[in-house]
Amino acid sequence: MASSILEKSPLKIRLCGPRGFCAGVDRAIQIVVLALKEYGAPVYVRHEIVHNRYVVEGLEAKGAIFVEELDEIPVEHRKQPVVFSAHGVPKSVPEDAEARNLFYLDATCPLVSKVHKQAMRHQRLGRHVVLIGHAGHPEVIGTMGQLPPGTVSLIDTIADAEAYVPEDPDNLGYVTQTTLSVDDTAGVIAKLQERFPNLTAPSADSICYATTNRQEAVKEAAPGCDLFIVVGAPNSSNSKRLVEVALRAGAKRSLLVQRASELNWDEIGRIGTLGLSAGASAPEVIVDEIIAAFKDRFDAEIELAITAEETENFLVNRELRNVPLTVDDMAWVNGARA
Repeated sequence: MASSILEKSPLKIRLCGPRGFCAGVDRAIQIVVLALKEYGAPVYVRHEIVHNRYVVEGLEAKGAIFVEELDEIPVEHRKQPVVFSAHGVPKSVPEDAEARNLFYLDATCPLVSKVHKQAMRHQRLGRHVVLIGHAGHPEVIGTMGQLPPGTVSLIDTIADAEAYVPEDPDNLGYVTQTTLSVDDTAGVIAKLQERFPNLTAPSADSICYATTNRQEAVKEAAPGCDLFIVVGAPNSSNSKRLVEVALRAGAKRSLLVQRASELNWDEIGRIGTLGLSAGASAPEVIVDEIIAAFKDRFDAEIELAITAEETENFLVNRELRNVPLTVDDMAWVNGARA
């Protein structure tokens, strides 16, 4: 039972902005919702459309079926669309889809696609590609899969950059995963540039605007926080980076939380200042859920920490642009489903 108002201790909640869904995530979810409206269930999705179980389970309830490989799609459903996730896929995946006569819709974030093009440009100009990113992440697998075998090397840490021995140290070009820590990546790039002065940068920063903006807001809010909570999934790279950024920026503790039900109130204890943000694949409804849980136990006051305004909007696939989105559809896409 919730404590009475007289027993509640004061709490300042520093709520970060921007937070939550980015334009690429919003577009990817719209693509699945629109495909379900246009073609009916089931709509298959290769890999989690975005790294958030709340979103995935909601889409499953609407008729989406998530698979890891295209051979999981039954023969009788091959006329139904299959959507590729926002993280991007290797070139072999659409080739496989075409070989199976599957109708596919690519929900790759346009900013990830831009990294693919930058990597391919390096390779086309004869440079060996250095990809800064985390091994095994779907985005890294997708980017490496744009290039012929042996033309790309993966670097994760400064130690990797220190140990890297390329065949031609004067003919390298780098790109990065879009969801990395800005500060960590700067250190890796600096080490590579120190060792390989002729290293060629991409034509534009590979870390996406949403990742950078969310990290800057966390840096603004974190100093002096007794606890900093990031709403996000454990397999969400950008969400995990926000936890690290909060600690480095001065938060005493930082947690990654998927739902309010995961909060351990005994471990949280008595706190005076809480920082709160959400990764780019976390819907706002869960942020509201977390705030409500703290208001139930504390006399909480919201303080906004806004460092940027985001106005980006990415168009969905041409095949879906004439499918109407209702107010209810948009509310669902924006994370407000019940």
